[in-house]
Amino acid sequence: MTAPTSLSTALAVALAWPALVTADPLPSWNDGDSKARIIEFVERVTDPDTQDYVPPADRIAVFDNDGTLWSEQPLYFQFYFALDQLAARAEADPALLDDPLLKSAVEGDMAAIAEAGTEGLLKIVMASYADQSVEDFIADARAWLATARHPETGLAYTDMVYQPMLELLRYLRDEDFETFIVSGGGIHFVRAFSESAYNIPPQNVVGTTGETSYSLADGVPTVTKDPGILFIDDKAGKPVGIDMHIGRRPIFAAGNSDGDFEMLEWSTAGEGPRLGLIVHHTDAEREWAYDRDSHVGQLVRGLDEGPDRGWVLVDMAADWAKIWPKEPQ
Repeated sequence: MTAPTSLSTALAVALAWPALVTADPLPSWNDGDSKARIIEFVERVTDPDTQDYVPPADRIAVFDNDGTLWSEQPLYFQFYFALDQLAARAEADPALLDDPLLKSAVEGDMAAIAEAGTEGLLKIVMASYADQSVEDFIADARAWLATARHPETGLAYTDMVYQPMLELLRYLRDEDFETFIVSGGGIHFVRAFSESAYNIPPQNVVGTTGETSYSLADGVPTVTKDPGILFIDDKAGKPVGIDMHIGRRPIFAAGNSDGDFEMLEWSTAGEGPRLGLIVHHTDAEREWAYDRDSHVGQLVRGLDEGPDRGWVLVDMAADWAKIWPKEPQ
């Protein structure tokens, strides 16, 4: 009585085998050059019978976050968080509003904020968390992400991650790559959601790092976020951050702006097979279309030099069948 069952099982496996072998690792990517080049690269470096085989320990893949793994328009999402946190702090301590820039930020005066430049943005962000423990900051970030909604899409910020990039992360990990986030955003902010959103643990996050200090706060060992910036993980800082935190040169690097240029340049300059990828925001209907003249995620050098360097230039409108896991209602 067992033979028919065994035969039926064997037949079922045999019939299913072609589908298992040809399963699409990137189902939200349209068939085209970008998808084909990614898959060809991964197959080449994971095949021990090829001269381009890369041992698993060296399969390091790094990803920018803003504009690469989730959206970044019209403002970086961390800045929305900082504005809300600053408003709550000002309500508890109105003296904060004695500073004209912080007052403008709480009032939502984006023109005044833009005029303050990068230095002003950093001042606002630091004022939103100064003298807060790392644990409390991360808890606040998670609570905010659980309830806050994007002003234009109405989606939760963590629902504005890119489905095609989630598939790429999973595909690489299935092929024994180790994936890291290398972000210009604050390291503790990204660590608050990296594991739940991307399955990337907090120790695999490299980001802009503020000053911190250790103390016994009411007898409790505490690491506190202090005013001041220790390290900016952007542009030429990204290869430095990778070297400090990861200690291996990646063989795969993905970004979307000229803030990621040096990361892709350094990653793809090493020996052996390597691949750089740029997400080009071309879809004004489903997301946003921007590049050269954008105040957020400006992309100039990547467009001009990327193709000649062999980098994959992903056309969001043409290459992605789907943008977000949950589409806006």
